[in-house]
Amino acid sequence: MLGDQLHRRIPPLADRRPGEVRVLLVESEAALARRDWHRQRLHVVLASMRRFAAELASEGFAVDLRRAPTLRAGLDAHVAEHRPTRVVAMEASSWDGRRMLDAAGVDVVRSDRFLCPADEFAEWAGGRSGRLTMEDFYRWQRRRLGILMDGDEPAGGRWNFDADNREPPPRDGRAWPAAVTSRLDDLDAEVLAGLPDHAVGADPVGIWPTSRRAALARLRAFVDEALPRFGPHEDAMLAGEWRLAHSLLSSALNIGLLHPAEVVDAVEDAYRSGAVPIASAEGFIRQVIGWREYVWGLYWLWMPEYRDRDELGADRPLPAAWRGGAPTNMACLANVLAKVDEYGWAHHIERLMVLGNLALLAGTRPAEVVDWMTARFVDGAEWVMLPNVVGMALHADGGMMATKPYAAGGAYINRMSDHCRGCRYDPKRRVGDDACPYTTLYWDFLARHRGRFAANHRMARQVAGLDRLGDLDAVRARAAEVRAGLDAGTV
Repeated sequence: MLGDQLHRRIPPLADRRPGEVRVLLVESEAALARRDWHRQRLHVVLASMRRFAAELASEGFAVDLRRAPTLRAGLDAHVAEHRPTRVVAMEASSWDGRRMLDAAGVDVVRSDRFLCPADEFAEWAGGRSGRLTMEDFYRWQRRRLGILMDGDEPAGGRWNFDADNREPPPRDGRAWPAAVTSRLDDLDAEVLAGLPDHAVGADPVGIWPTSRRAALARLRAFVDEALPRFGPHEDAMLAGEWRLAHSLLSSALNIGLLHPAEVVDAVEDAYRSGAVPIASAEGFIRQVIGWREYVWGLYWLWMPEYRDRDELGADRPLPAAWRGGAPTNMACLANVLAKVDEYGWAHHIERLMVLGNLALLAGTRPAEVVDWMTARFVDGAEWVMLPNVVGMALHADGGMMATKPYAAGGAYINRMSDHCRGCRYDPKRRVGDDACPYTTLYWDFLARHRGRFAANHRMARQVAGLDRLGDLDAVRARAAEVRAGLDAGTV
């Protein structure tokens, strides 16, 4: 069982009983050393693996939980010690993991962690003549799975309630649901004491579940307390509120403590009972059976070549503030980076429109952004981050995933957050020392890539706006200063 398959009821363990098999779990020293991981990311994986091993042992299973130089070395050592007649594993969630299992001669069973397995996604994609849009996939999922359907029609009479779920942040000072926490115990202390010295970020305070029982408690709390308020403000950003009404379930889903089917069932049941409005239920279910599974399918459809995509020729390093080498004067960026440091998490709009948007506009190398986000977020995994960063945030795939880049100036952040009120930079200004870096870089980005995007029907109007700027030369000169400032940590 790999470290993101920690569920008793998935293959290959689902139909096994104590005494029939020995379960192997490997903590890889190479994986721990590979990146500057967030401490909470490592804690989630290692503590969850150790609790899972203990739960299996208490059920009567023979369990071999071992630390080894690599996953393959751990497997080889296990085989040498126990001489199994057969080794069986579920498909790994990474390209390299699957290659390792194949090379080791492991019998691999189909993954049961998603509602649309990769081969079924490939079959769906192969039967289409046009673009592989998430909306088409999502509607196909709804129909074939019977989720939020009233007969042949979508519940509520519409497939998509996004228009109801894009409200700016509320200004009424309302209280938001508190995150459920678990008391840290001796196992947690042992994990934290053994983390590598290069791990970054704050220690956990019990927010992220590391057991099946804790994950189910958080699912119940989300559906009861946060989901009714989730929809309208799911794209909003508030400086003083890190969670709003987001689920905080992604880490549990991504390591197997929760299965997407049970999450979706709980949300639909709440809608059917009248406890949750359709806009909130549909908006959240769209994230789980739509976007999450779409990203999973694209990863397997386009790997391994997708790793190296850089169609915009981005060649700059990560901003110094991301690397922890300097503070930043941008209020929105400072706030999001502080959240990432404290929690190992930021919600999807903060990832896309604050972090990803800045990396896109500045021309940051895609591989560095993928690596940073994979390491810094508690729900990070290659299958998650590659499509989301390369395709969605950075448009580095040249439009394979999204028809246009998600590029925006300071006006978007000003509309969807309260960050700009206290910021030294003005989102309305594009030149001068007080000009918002997002606004300056936005126009420079369009100018740098005018030839590519002028013919894009979704970008033509924005590109044409360049011709109405009487100060474009000054904007581009200021953009060069901003990029240098991001490198040096002075912006």
